[in-house]
Amino acid sequence: MLNYLLELTAGLIIGIVAGLFGIGGGFLIVPTLTLMGLPIHLAIGTSLACIVMSSFASAFTHLREGKVLLRVAVLKELFSVPTAVLGAYLTTFINEALLRTIFSLLLIYLAYELLKTSGEECSSEAQAINYRNIPIVGVFAGFTSGLLGISGGILNVPLFHTMVGVPVRYAIGTSSVAIFFTAFAGAYEHYTLGQVSLKIALLLAPGLIAGAYIGARLAHRIRPRRLKLGFAGILILIAIRMIL
Repeated sequence: MLNYLLELTAGLIIGIVAGLFGIGGGFLIVPTLTLMGLPIHLAIGTSLACIVMSSFASAFTHLREGKVLLRVAVLKELFSVPTAVLGAYLTTFINEALLRTIFSLLLIYLAYELLKTSGEECSSEAQAINYRNIPIVGVFAGFTSGLLGISGGILNVPLFHTMVGVPVRYAIGTSSVAIFFTAFAGAYEHYTLGQVSLKIALLLAPGLIAGAYIGARLAHRIRPRRLKLGFAGILILIAIRMIL
């Protein structure tokens, strides 16, 4: 009973963070699962299965709030889904330590770019959207998601905002929809490789779903500038965690 309460609480906390910032929460799920005794590859695959559930809950909430650019999400996923499968397949062939170092430096750079953009944004989607850069975001976020078992949202949100020109609230909502499909593709590939524990994923599911709903609701009540600061802080924490 105590173990279940701990798993429910962990899922709730992770879900709130995931829904609030439009990410899947893999950067929290993977270390949590490894602390529970799962081997790293099984933790990565199970993390993606968990992200499928949390992102579905947050995506539904953001869609209801009208803060999703479906055209951006669909175009991005056309490139993310196949590269997420490729990333999952290549997990056993690529030097993970080197990849984590490079990825950490990228996260620090993206945090810097987020912090550079200041002031309140217009919440309208009528501003210029750079659709030419969406495939780049899709390929990079999808490949990284499948390879490291983290949500593509870690890259979706800052790249949507800085490269594509999507306002931060719309970037969070659009990311929530996009990562559902990316995570599903990566999770399926890991499942075929025997790297998903459905039992543990289902134990975390109630907390993840409830937390993602709460976090997504909160995202529409926090000023964009504060969302940027919070997301930049998360990027820096993840970068430090991946380097250490």
